[in-house]
Amino acid sequence: MSEAPRKGLNLALQGGGAHGAYAWGVADRLLESRRVTLNAITATSAGAMNAAVIAYGHAKGGDEGAREALEGFWRKVSEMKGLMGVPDVPEPWRSLVPGLADAEQMISFAVMELAALSLSPYQFNPVNYNPLRVVLEEAVDFDVIHREGDIKLFISATNVRSGKVRVFRKEEVTLDAVMASACLPQLFQAVEIGGEAYWDGGYMGNPSLWPLFYETDVEDLLVVHINPIERDEVPMTAAQIDNRINEITFNSALLKEMRAVAFVQKLLRDKWVTQTHAAELSDIKFHAIRADKTLKDLSLASKYDTSWGFLCDLRDRGRRAAESWLDANWDAVGERGTVDLHAEFLDL
Repeated sequence: MSEAPRKGLNLALQGGGAHGAYAWGVADRLLESRRVTLNAITATSAGAMNAAVIAYGHAKGGDEGAREALEGFWRKVSEMKGLMGVPDVPEPWRSLVPGLADAEQMISFAVMELAALSLSPYQFNPVNYNPLRVVLEEAVDFDVIHREGDIKLFISATNVRSGKVRVFRKEEVTLDAVMASACLPQLFQAVEIGGEAYWDGGYMGNPSLWPLFYETDVEDLLVVHINPIERDEVPMTAAQIDNRINEITFNSALLKEMRAVAFVQKLLRDKWVTQTHAAELSDIKFHAIRADKTLKDLSLASKYDTSWGFLCDLRDRGRRAAESWLDANWDAVGERGTVDLHAEFLDL
């Protein structure tokens, strides 16, 4: 029996530390489905690492190569030691003692946060050791992406001096570029590229959507959210407040960009733009896999939990979310968007 025709899709992958394993699960299910042709990925931080791994694996072995590369990468992340590693709480203790894994997360995070409040990474990490750099260097051959890659990459980082977003493309996507995109300034020294210093891209583009509008021909865009946009409860504890501030901060650039897109769509729909200029504007078909429900139980501290059990839990949540999205929305891909940007993001 022949496979159904594939549909082109662009992905937008947010950053979010270890929660990036949720996007691993989403991508894994999409690739497994054999329904999707990934055209381009715009990504930031953990999303940028996922994007680079997908592009490398796909260049080497197609969809299955990308899936294998993702699993290998996250396995290596779980085995790393250093600034972000949290000891794995093995079974049966994880199940028998509720809250034990959370306690491990909180203790590790508290120690790291205390160090960051007292010292800069130029002081407590003078050699600028980053275990993720070692992992990514082992997992991805960027020369293969440049020579053989068939998925366009757009990787965002924040220019420290100008405060502007920098989007790395094509041959600019290197180990340094991805590490710049994931450089949390409280933990790591700024990444220098071409005489400029860069921090985590999440501050100014998490991720940047606009390159997809101007530099790709595929109109369907799936945004994979890592940070919940909405929460029902007002945070009361210090940890809850810190978590919500983190979510709002790292969603702000994306929400502003989606509001801008919603405004353009309103202009097109209401014919406020002349026919000549309307043809130059992309009518993007937006889709989204949100994190509001699926990741709402997780704390800020858990973004630093790289234990294999936790990463697999996130992967499985992502796979289920992707399966639900495929079931509910696949017929719409190529025909219409499934997110009402005007209703959700344009307060008019």
